[in-house]
Amino acid sequence: MSLDPSYDVLASDVRILLTDHASPDAAQVRLRDDFVRALAVGPKAMWRGGPPDHFTASMFVYDASREHVCLVLHKKARLWLQPGGHLEPGDGSVAEAALREATEETGLAGLRVRPGLAHLSHHELSTRFGRCRSHRDLRFVATAPPGATPAVSDESDDVRWWPVRDLPVDTDPELRVVVPALAGLS
Repeated sequence: MSLDPSYDVLASDVRILLTDHASPDAAQVRLRDDFVRALAVGPKAMWRGGPPDHFTASMFVYDASREHVCLVLHKKARLWLQPGGHLEPGDGSVAEAALREATEETGLAGLRVRPGLAHLSHHELSTRFGRCRSHRDLRFVATAPPGATPAVSDESDDVRWWPVRDLPVDTDPELRVVVPALAGLS
């Protein structure tokens, strides 16, 4: 099966994003280097149907005050997480994929995306994710317009604004550090 040519564009975009990413600590440097090595698989690494360990894109969506973050109760993971998902044919960039996913999963329109990567995460997945075994998640930040109200999508059981300083107890522990830091509130 041949891949959509947009996966070549996305692989190139990931290389540029990783080269430009100012990793804030040693763990993020290690992940950045690991992600670069993973690109050796080529464009297939961008695709859900590629290797079981592939790239995804997600978005930390903050309200206008940056005191709240929009999280979705993910159906498969059964956790409150930032919106995100697989890259798709036609995505012009990884940031566009993250924005598409955030808009689809939260119903929030008019998101302003901060340029460049905000964070990297490589996480294992449960068997509920089928053939996907882990995701190399490329994370971005966006701010919603004042008064924006999220809406539940088909991919989520719930969606809501959470105070950055009081995230739900079942949220991915990594988010407890990342979300406040990216909001500039840590």
